[in-house]
Amino acid sequence: MNFQQLRIIRETLRQDFNLTEVANALHTSQPGVSKHIKDLEDELGVEIFIRRGKRLLGLTEPGKELADVVERILVDAQNLRRIADQFASRETGHFVVATTHTQARYALPQIIRWFKADYPKVHLTLLQGSPGEITELLSSGRADVGIATEGLERSQELVSFPVYSWHHAIIVPQGHPLLEQPDVTLEKLAEHPLVTYHEGFTGRAQIDQAFAAAGIVPDIVLSAIDADVIKTYVALGLGVGIVASLAYDREQDRNLELLPASHLFPANTTRLAVRRGTYLRSYAHAFIEKLCPELSEEHLRPLLKSSLSPFAETENPL
Repeated sequence: MNFQQLRIIRETLRQDFNLTEVANALHTSQPGVSKHIKDLEDELGVEIFIRRGKRLLGLTEPGKELADVVERILVDAQNLRRIADQFASRETGHFVVATTHTQARYALPQIIRWFKADYPKVHLTLLQGSPGEITELLSSGRADVGIATEGLERSQELVSFPVYSWHHAIIVPQGHPLLEQPDVTLEKLAEHPLVTYHEGFTGRAQIDQAFAAAGIVPDIVLSAIDADVIKTYVALGLGVGIVASLAYDREQDRNLELLPASHLFPANTTRLAVRRGTYLRSYAHAFIEKLCPELSEEHLRPLLKSSLSPFAETENPL
């Protein structure tokens, strides 16, 4: 038994049992992948995968039990290195934060500036992606911390916590007719073409649900993954924008006006997530606590120690 065999088992699950994709992800050959799987099965004396010819269709019952152990072994192997690094070089390392454009652009700059000032020798990488991509980066161990509004709480591999709540707001060019309305309603808003976030980003589901509950079908003429694009096209007169309120800067967005919309759309909650079973360096805990003071290292460490199989039926208590 060796680590390459264990990595292949884990990657086979991630690639939905497609051995060609497994070989590509691990930079090896498909015959080599198949041989490693067969050698491990022969050594253990059980079949790990259900087969139809040469195709893998799923996990056997023993395979499901083994998958959980394989995941723990690989996570703990990574943790061994992190623990050693923690005591060998407390102030140096590589810290990866995965987040969306909105968080990176508007919510995190001051936190990042503080972190670089306090930990100048730590190399910080900020990866931007969709909520689904952020979940995958955390699950695969390629990111230490993830921050997003959607998706993170649905993965059983992650433990997630609320960080802050926020509302959408309406943005319009100066002189727009909506500025004359004493109280903007969904009906009045839907009289105009709308520019807002793409599905799955920055609370778009809350916007859609509000219109659906009112029985209104809005005319969304353009959707984008970040507020800067939305503001650009609103300023060009393409439509009325719906963005996260924190994305509006009165000084930088002088050509636009902001209208509150907390009475139209429900609040959104941005969450922070970490993979279960992960050992975080002290600077990662400092970053998390700066962002969310309730999540001290003493409070967080016990919650991260438990690992959860993707085949377990237990619900994420958080």
